[in-house]
Order: sequence, then structure tokens, then C-alpha cells
Amino acid sequence: MNILIMGPAGAGKGTMAERIVQKYGIAHISSGDMFRAEIGGKTELGLKAQEYMNQGLLVPDEVTIAMVKKRLEQDDCKNGYLLDGFPRTLPQAIALKEITEQINAPLEVILILDVEFDELVKRITGRRLCKDCKSIYNIFFTPTKEEGKCDKCGGELTQRADDTVESLKVRLQSYENQTVPVLEYFAEAGLTRKVNAGQAIDDVWNDVQAALDPFQK
Repeated sequence: MNILIMGPAGAGKGTMAERIVQKYGIAHISSGDMFRAEIGGKTELGLKAQEYMNQGLLVPDEVTIAMVKKRLEQDDCKNGYLLDGFPRTLPQAIALKEITEQINAPLEVILILDVEFDELVKRITGRRLCKDCKSIYNIFFTPTKEEGKCDKCGGELTQRADDTVESLKVRLQSYENQTVPVLEYFAEAGLTRKVNAGQAIDDVWNDVQAALDPFQK
């Protein structure tokens, strides 16, 4: 099964990706992990990407697309893959469709995690991270017993500087401008499946499985 998972910041892509990979036995391809592996391994593509990043420039599509193609051709993707964090733009989506068809591993389903704005606000602004053990809490959904202190180690809880409503609005605007055309592109091919990700985690997971199970080989 070849899957692309998409959704705005705070939609729970990481949580669902972990469960999908475990249940269906497919490779998880995170764009961030892929970049770190290429740059850390000092590969030709990694060095090219690093050059642009050192100059504060965006890595060109052709470099990113070449990385994705290289990653999809690895052995652990033969039983399927879950792509996370790419494509972000329409040109990337068109290129991805072409390369996945070239290597005989076409996308079969695009899973869209859909969440209302008010729910995203609570998820993002309520997030707290323990300075010591890195445990994550949320003051609205999973508060600690003692305010400001980690239940596990007693460490101080902090809030990321960009976990604000203003920052969320910027990210959502970027998602709207860049990613919505991608969703429309894949919708035309009949590949998209939308899931209400504003529910409890187990309910979201049940709906995700219902969306994906028909594609299981």
C-alpha cells in the first residue's frame, strides 16, 4: 500500500503515521528524516541541499524530488510506503506522480486529516514540553497533576515560542496557499480520502483504518 498523509499543523499526522506503519508494515518516509539522512551521510544530494540551506535558501524542487526518488527505490519500500511532509506544492505533486509511476510504485491513496481551526488552536497553544525528559502534555486535553511540572520526572514544562495563535495562522495560510492545490490535484484522480481528525485519537484511528483497509493487498 502506497500512501501520502496530509493535514495542517496540529492535525496529528505523526500519531497516525506511527500507527499506520505499525499495522500495515510499510516504510515511513518523513521529509525531515530524509533530509537529515542525506546531509548527515554527506551524499551528493545531501551536500547540494546543505549548500542552499547554508545560504538561507530553499532547497530546489529538483534536489528534493531526487532525494524522494532515491528513498522510494530502497528495499524497505517494496511492501509499500507512507510519505509524510512531501509534496508541499503542486509542481512537487506532479513530479511525485511521475516518479512513482516510473518506479512502478504509484500512490494509491492520499489520506487527509481534517481539523477545525478552534481545535487546532487548543492543540497548538496548549502544548507543553518537559525540559528534562521531553514528555509532551496539553493543558486542555492531557494536563499535568501539578501545573507547570512534568508528571513523570517533575521537570519544568515549557511552551515552544512558535506555539501561538499568530504562528498557527501563518502556517495555516501557507497550507491553504500551497497545499490545497495539491489536494485538488490528487482529488481529480480520485485518490483522496478525508478523515475527521478532530475526534478522540482512537476514533480517528478507526476512521483511518476504514479508509485504508480497502487498499490493503
